[in-house]
Amino acid sequence: MKKGALAPNLKLSLPPDDEVSLSKFLSESGTFKDGDLLVNKNGVRIVSQSEVEAPILIQPSDNQLSLADFDAGQVIGKGNGGIVRLVQHKWTGQFFALKVIQMNIEESARKHIAQELKINQSSQCPYIVVCYQSFYDNGAISIILEYMDGGSLADFLNKVNIIPEPYLAAVCKQVLKGLWYLHHEKHIIHRDLKPSNLLINHRGEVKITDFGVSAILASTSGLANTFVGTYNYMSPERIIGGNYGYKSDIWSLGLVLLECATGEFAYTSPQPGGWVNVYELMETIVDQPAPRPPSDQFSPEFCSFISACVQKDPKDRLSANELLTHPFVTKYDDFDADLALYFTSSGPPLATL
Repeated sequence: MKKGALAPNLKLSLPPDDEVSLSKFLSESGTFKDGDLLVNKNGVRIVSQSEVEAPILIQPSDNQLSLADFDAGQVIGKGNGGIVRLVQHKWTGQFFALKVIQMNIEESARKHIAQELKINQSSQCPYIVVCYQSFYDNGAISIILEYMDGGSLADFLNKVNIIPEPYLAAVCKQVLKGLWYLHHEKHIIHRDLKPSNLLINHRGEVKITDFGVSAILASTSGLANTFVGTYNYMSPERIIGGNYGYKSDIWSLGLVLLECATGEFAYTSPQPGGWVNVYELMETIVDQPAPRPPSDQFSPEFCSFISACVQKDPKDRLSANELLTHPFVTKYDDFDADLALYFTSSGPPLATL
């Protein structure tokens, strides 16, 4: 792959304001440091303790991606202090997603971003969105990610409303394999599993993304007690501020699948106007019985799977590895659900400059 130079006069396909800010971004230098993580305009490195104590410059390699190698297109995502933009590699024509996060944010959020970079740097799994390279320059982190041209599962649900069980089982199997990798290979709790953090593409692949609030667990007990993530899909033990482990992700998975099956979020407000505030929702999750799919509308296997995920006591939930052998996941093996055809039938891929 040809390595481009970072040039201050680089012109991209951006609106005028974005051209100015991105030109400035590319022309100024600096290094973002967090413990053993070092990131500058040439890339990212995890360094040893002895290296941390000495000044280090990250030098680009001959086959390393550079921001100057890309033409930038439309914004395809926003949130958490940053944007995600579709970009195209100049020399190969391949599409990527460029996530840009301004680092003028509070220290706790900076720690989350550093955590995401470390996870991206070390994760290699077909069920996790690939991170190709990360950069820091002019107060912003830029992450070049695999482009999933079907968008998110949330986007797809907006088109189809519900996902039939055979296809949902195929989606579920891929997500479980991704969670198994995170939990058992990397000792990571995702902590923000939701439809918008599950991405799909025209090949029928489903991959987990966005580790900005994930926790790497150094201890073998696999417990954490920080309070981050999206409240809607948060497990009861997390809401009450207790210790939680990998099975908090399993609770979130159960709510995601129930929403995909029914077309509605698992918890319905008792008021016609919806939830008064997030605290009312959180109290409902903690105090009320866990949601269940209507038994007259879904198979016993699906109902059993959801029940195995949304047990109020995490000790009663099954692990990702155990759920991979659950009858709901294996029931439709002979059906051979073609997710590639299913995903693309709802509309063309998103890739366009």
